Parts: sequence; C-alpha cells; structure tokens
Amino acid sequence: MNAASSDVVRATRGPLMLITLGTLIAVDHFGMLSFTTTWPVLVIVFGVLKLAERMLREPAYAQPYPNPQAPYPQQPPFPGNPGVNAPAAPPPPPGGFRS
Repeated sequence: MNAASSDVVRATRGPLMLITLGTLIAVDHFGMLSFTTTWPVLVIVFGVLKLAERMLREPAYAQPYPNPQAPYPQQPPFPGNPGVNAPAAPPPPPGGFRS
C-alpha cells in the first residue's frame, strides 16, 4: 500500500505544481499580490510533495555481505621484512666506511 501511495503522490506532483503556478499567476493578474513575492510557494509545495513521497515510500534495506565460504589463504611473508623469516642485516663495520 505504501508503494501505491507513493506513486499517487509522484503522479500528482506535476498537476499540483501547475495548479499552484496558475493560482499564483491569477493572484498576480488580479493585483492582490505580486508574483515576485509569492513564487516561493512553488518551492514549498514541491518540498511538501517530495516529503510526502519519501514518507510513504517503503524503506530500502541494504543486503548484508555474504560470508566467505573459506577463510582467506595464508599469505607468504614479505622477503624484505626483518623479523619474518628473513635474516637480520650484518652490522656495519667499525670505523665507518669500507675501503
């Protein structure tokens, strides 16, 4: 039922906006209010209709991630990483540079 109500709001949005626009232009033509002061009513009507559409729409639930069938395979150690199956580098010679 929510999806049908949301579709009704979506289907009537255009005609309601045109009716509102026509009413504002008629009010401007008869000199009661100027269109330059009443045009924000169009934005308000659009926002109310959009809010009604979102409130009536069924929530979309995110699908959970599937569990992997097997654990990730063990990775071989990085060869240049000391402490992980790699010998330590020899200490530098005493006295600085080699000749």
